[in-house]
Amino acid sequence: MDTRWTKIFQLVIIAGLSTSLAGCNWYSMLNAKKSFKTANGLYQAQEYERAAEAYLETVANPGAFEQAPELVVAYFYLGNSYDNMYRPSRKGEEENDGFLTKAVEYYQLAADHIEDPRMKQLSMQYLVASYGIDKLNDPGQAEPIIRRMIEANPEETTNYFALARLYEDSGLYDMAEDTLTSAREMRPDDAAVYLQLAGYYNRQGDFEETMIALDERATREPNNPEAYYTISTYYWEKAFRDFNLSEEEKAQYVLDGLVAIDKALDLKDDYMEAMVYKNILLRMQANVTTNQEEQDALIAEADALRDAADEIRIERAAGAGVAG
Repeated sequence: MDTRWTKIFQLVIIAGLSTSLAGCNWYSMLNAKKSFKTANGLYQAQEYERAAEAYLETVANPGAFEQAPELVVAYFYLGNSYDNMYRPSRKGEEENDGFLTKAVEYYQLAADHIEDPRMKQLSMQYLVASYGIDKLNDPGQAEPIIRRMIEANPEETTNYFALARLYEDSGLYDMAEDTLTSAREMRPDDAAVYLQLAGYYNRQGDFEETMIALDERATREPNNPEAYYTISTYYWEKAFRDFNLSEEEKAQYVLDGLVAIDKALDLKDDYMEAMVYKNILLRMQANVTTNQEEQDALIAEADALRDAADEIRIERAAGAGVAG
């Protein structure tokens, strides 16, 4: 055959193959979209086993993602379907543990291939959770993922909180505190950072540092009644549960709690939970007061607050019933 005709024939064959491959990719993309739509419906209906089967059809041909890149989120939903099929109470059973193994596999693929920042972050968060205490309990695998999240979004403090809690749960307390301190240095005006620090110090039994952190939070949220309410609850817990306190120390913590709860009620006079706590604190104050007249006045004020809180609770319950 003439060389020229041979080359033409080869070009025709190549063009035909290219068209055929393009057609195959197009057909795969249509099938992937169809299975993805089916999977989403099953997922929303919480039929996770059938959803996983449909998502598997979606990801069976990754080439379809080239023409429909939005389908790559199927990796996340496939992982989450397996995650929802996992039961912590059946940990150790081969089939049940297999669901978690598959969840990790597809969360990892989602984290590696999804480009949308929000979905990528979500994939890594679920991947970290899969290595948590109630699941795989493998903090060594979780740490590099959280660090990757921090590198991708160094301004997101929740990533630092997750890393600090990982260190704390692993007994690495100095590293946990250092991580939270780094978050505070990066976002010194973020009230959430101080709330995390307070939680950490409270779990370590450091009451003084706990209260410093809570005061710092309230300083940054002066119009948030919940900030002062939280302070009062910590003072109440200290006065009620620390049996090593003298009567004078206990009385002072009760007074400190009342000061904080009054600030909360000044900001929100129908704050039912604050009313309940002030009622409790007033009764504690009455218990350490020797003057009978003062005791009676404190108990009367506590009773009035308790009754007012009950009225608000009843009104809210009635309102919720009407709305329902």
